[in-house]
Order: sequence, then C-alpha cells, then structure tokens
Amino acid sequence: MKSTETAYQEIIAKCKDLFEKKNRDYGSSWRILRLPSITDQIYIKAQRIRTIQEKGEQKVEDGIESEFIGIINYCVMALIQSDPERETNDFSIENLMRLYSEQTDQVKKLLFDKNHDYGEAWRDMRVSSMTDIILMKLLRIKQIEENKGQTLVSEGVRAGYQDIINYSVFCLIKLSEEKSFSQN
Repeated sequence: MKSTETAYQEIIAKCKDLFEKKNRDYGSSWRILRLPSITDQIYIKAQRIRTIQEKGEQKVEDGIESEFIGIINYCVMALIQSDPERETNDFSIENLMRLYSEQTDQVKKLLFDKNHDYGEAWRDMRVSSMTDIILMKLLRIKQIEENKGQTLVSEGVRAGYQDIINYSVFCLIKLSEEKSFSQN
C-alpha cells in the first residue's frame, strides 16, 4: 500500500495530464460554463457512478475510475471559475496549468490537515459511501447556488468542491488498492 501522499500525487498528476490534453484539444471552452452548469456536470458523473455501483454492471465503456477523474477535473474547473483572485484574461495552457496546480495544492493541504485530525478514517469507508457523500455535497452546493451563494452557518461552495476532490481521490486510491490486491 502506497502512502496517501504518494497516491494523491500520482492521481492528481494523472488528472492534470488529462486536463492539459483536453485543453490542448478543446481550448478553454469550459470557461463558458456557469458554476451551476459545472455542478450539474459533476452531479451527472457521480450519479452514474452510483448507478453502476447499485446495478453492478455498466453499458458504456468508461469505468467509474474515469468518472472520478472527471469529477476531480470539473471541481478544479469550478474552483478556477470561482476564485476571486484568478486572472481573467490569460487562459493559455501554461497559465491554466499554473491555476490547476494552485487549486490542487490548496486541496492537498486541506486533505492532509483533515487526514491528520481524522486519522485516515476514509481507509475504513466503502467507495459506495464516499460516492453518497459526494452526491450529498453536490446537493448542498446546488442549494447554496439556489440561495445565490448565501449561507447562514455553512461553508461555501468552494469548500464543497474541495471536499469532493478529496473524496474522489480517496475513492481512486481505494479502487487502485483493491485492483492491486485482487491481482496478487
């Protein structure tokens, strides 16, 4: 079993590589999306994962691992879109990759702060439970969006996207470890 930090870095590197390639293919066309549209895109991916988990089969080739990667990348897009500090004019590949790294570095710090306090409790959780938590967080984000970003006592949408990234990373780590275990 790899350390959480090593596994996290490998997963984010894979996600970042795909993000860069898609931005080379499509440009930054995703910038046209409003945050609720990105949230809905993440929701679709999470719901597909849950449906596959419940039915035990899939009819479209892309597996749940690729859906978790998509969730991570869409969350990074949402974080970039919602960052009040972001530069709005330079969306060259180089700048996008810098912004991607800035967002994932912040998420990584959050992950390790929480991981310290919770003692890697996620390792004892089921992937299906984490999928449910991702869906719950998405429903919370949707409600905050309906409330025009206003909350009384809750964290905002940025915290929700960050948590979703971390749960998706945890799921990918667990799926990878399960695959390694079953191959031995």
